[in-house]
Amino acid sequence: MREEILTLGRKAREAAQAMARAGSDQKREALEFMARALEGERRAIGEANDLDVCEAEGKGLSGAKVDRLRLSEKVVREMMGGLREVAALPDPVGEITRMWTRPNGLRVGRMRIPLGVVGIVYESRPNVTVDAAALCIKAGNAVVLRGGSEAFHSNTCLARILRQALQQADLPADAVQIVGTTDRAAVLDLLKLEDYIDVMIPRGGEELIRFVAENARMPVLKHYKGVCHVYVDDEGDFDMAEKICLNAKVQRPGVCNAMETLLVHAAIADRFLPRMAAAFREAGVQLRGCERTRLLVPDCQPAGEEDWYAEYLDLVLAVRVVDSMEEAIRHIAAYGSQHTEAIVTMNFEKAHRFLQEVQSSLVLVNASTRFNDGFQLGLGAEIGISTSRIHAFGPMGVEELTTTKFIALGNGQIRT
Repeated sequence: MREEILTLGRKAREAAQAMARAGSDQKREALEFMARALEGERRAIGEANDLDVCEAEGKGLSGAKVDRLRLSEKVVREMMGGLREVAALPDPVGEITRMWTRPNGLRVGRMRIPLGVVGIVYESRPNVTVDAAALCIKAGNAVVLRGGSEAFHSNTCLARILRQALQQADLPADAVQIVGTTDRAAVLDLLKLEDYIDVMIPRGGEELIRFVAENARMPVLKHYKGVCHVYVDDEGDFDMAEKICLNAKVQRPGVCNAMETLLVHAAIADRFLPRMAAAFREAGVQLRGCERTRLLVPDCQPAGEEDWYAEYLDLVLAVRVVDSMEEAIRHIAAYGSQHTEAIVTMNFEKAHRFLQEVQSSLVLVNASTRFNDGFQLGLGAEIGISTSRIHAFGPMGVEELTTTKFIALGNGQIRT
């Protein structure tokens, strides 16, 4: 097994060198070929996915987990559309991001280059195979994919299709490789390939991400969980706040950018919280509140210390009354996960301070936390949301799958 993983890494490194030389038109053509190949292979994709779904149901996986596995016609169309969207994005590779001239006339700048080989360990959703490959190819990288065992047949089929499309575009098939075993030991072997894999990106539950972060010998771009907050200020508009809070919690409660804790200024709590609680109640949200919240919303369950840290991923919400924006910021710093935070206020100075002082990957003023998404922020697509501050912070699009090197242009300068 170790030798097989080592061979995979060597092939990825060779492929990455070729991808770094690939032109924009060639990469765009490869992604278009991939989209057409998915359409032509729908039957094979469906058969492979049926095997995974049947096995998952036989093992008693929950309905939600089985649903994440299923590659419906809609999901396949979305994968095809995603490939074409990424194909149409500007190519970041080779971009000169800045140039300046030194006193001796030497011109210095920074040029965007691929990261090299990207490793991705992920769970459940087989569409990640296509999304991740598309972004890595666009950025001139090679990618090594290790999906969950529950999606093995689907991932293997999709990887085969993508590899064939790369060859059709005269690019190395090994720019997209999948670990061809469900043996968990293979993940540990993969995490030891620091000579061949430049960065590892885990996507899945907190347990998986911590396992990868603790065992990887290469840098890891991680996001443990999304404990996202909305703070409703005493100078916030109630109608706006209600709309934002409902959207942030209810629109898709099972995703990482859903609100998990609502903070409300004490000066407006007696007017805003009963109204907001009624709207949440109608939407089926269970509230867990501090003592002051429970005085205003009697049917609210008591919140314990663990609730302030919780990522519920469900129609459950923690609620706390705070005496000031400063207290709200302190709460976010103590319990948040540096993912997404929002303030609802009509006071410009407070909004500006909140933007400056809250250190999360996306901070919003008068908007829902649900906007922390690559597509919603105009990146075209994303490979995940990083809460690591090194290299990438927030949604990781094509540009975040590159780095920059220094370049210098001279006319004979020497150092004295």
